[in-house]
Amino acid sequence: MTQAFIIDFAMDSIKTTLLLSAPMLGFGLITGLAVSIFQAVTSIQEITLTFIPKILAVFLAILLFFPWLMQLMITFTSNIFTNFPEFIQ
Repeated sequence: MTQAFIIDFAMDSIKTTLLLSAPMLGFGLITGLAVSIFQAVTSIQEITLTFIPKILAVFLAILLFFPWLMQLMITFTSNIFTNFPEFIQ
């Protein structure tokens, strides 16, 4: 196992993690921004108004992107198992 192999594996792991979390973070960010603008315009300062829409948006993102997320995780995992002999050398 060379240093280049370890760096490549670490980069793939980080890239996969970022790709897996991006849809949920994006939906949460957009929803949070919309709720913040709504609160600023209407002067409503209800604390639960900030969390409930974001939670629902993240669950919606999970439901919408679930097939893609699973395919990405399956591809990454099968790549690990396929290259397993290289890991133990």
